[in-house]
Amino acid sequence: MQSLASLISNYMEASECIKKLSSNTIRAYRIDLKQFATFTRNSLADKDMIKRYVIHLNQRFAPRSVKRKIASVRAFYHELSISGILKKNPFDQLKIRIRAPKQLPRIIPQQIICSILQSAYNEYRLGNRLALRDVMILELLFSTGLRVSELCSLSKDNFSLNHDGLRLLVHGKGSKERVIQLLTPQLLKLSKLYCQTYSQQIQKHGALLYNQNGKPISPQSVQRIINKYLKKLNLRNHITPHMFRHTFATSLLEAGMDIRYIQSLLGHSSIATTQIYTHVTTKQQTVLLTELHPRSKMSFLLD
Repeated sequence: MQSLASLISNYMEASECIKKLSSNTIRAYRIDLKQFATFTRNSLADKDMIKRYVIHLNQRFAPRSVKRKIASVRAFYHELSISGILKKNPFDQLKIRIRAPKQLPRIIPQQIICSILQSAYNEYRLGNRLALRDVMILELLFSTGLRVSELCSLSKDNFSLNHDGLRLLVHGKGSKERVIQLLTPQLLKLSKLYCQTYSQQIQKHGALLYNQNGKPISPQSVQRIINKYLKKLNLRNHITPHMFRHTFATSLLEAGMDIRYIQSLLGHSSIATTQIYTHVTTKQQTVLLTELHPRSKMSFLLD
């Protein structure tokens, strides 16, 4: 039988070339399977060794990471099994339960978002042309709830500006498509200015957003842009692009938007994924209940 390293190499090649898995998935699989091969000393593991590996992972990683790493190994073993390389899949006789604690989405206080945006606008008004790109990135993150990978994938083919407003055709997880339409006047004005300023790059290369070297923007570059303005403002908050997405969803829910509309805007396959945001709006629900329920307008004497 081939060595484990060789089997993993063949599996990764098939995942990339035949199954056409995303680059992020391929990278995660490669890391997870390399760690597994190191633990097993480059040999296929039986049920007992897999159990020991689960214990090993639980001692070193958060439950969410453990769950993903085991899923990567399970998928690899499943492929070996259906291809006939493995006669018996140890995962078929193994029950692994990892109870990951529910993590509430972290949101960005509105005043901090406002300060970050104001700082970027100020930079542009001072003559920094690149700050216009920063403003565009920050505005889109805040106004659309895009995943950072979706933001970086925007191109002239899925970003259109016309009399109907700004229309984004977003390619989300699992090749799912969704349309986001924006009509906010200031955002439309910004988009028009940005497309005019960067029209040459957009037409030549196709991508919508670029780094300072003229290459399509990456998620790492987006994080650096956010960090840059946090530093300018002397803010020590840890803010990620995905927190803009959480803030987008939570803000709409608190404003009273139906959760099914939010599900559609976020591109969630299941409403169960979107419902995590209902746990962070308790305070706002309390305020609304106090203000809007008719009982607050009634008064009775106790004595």
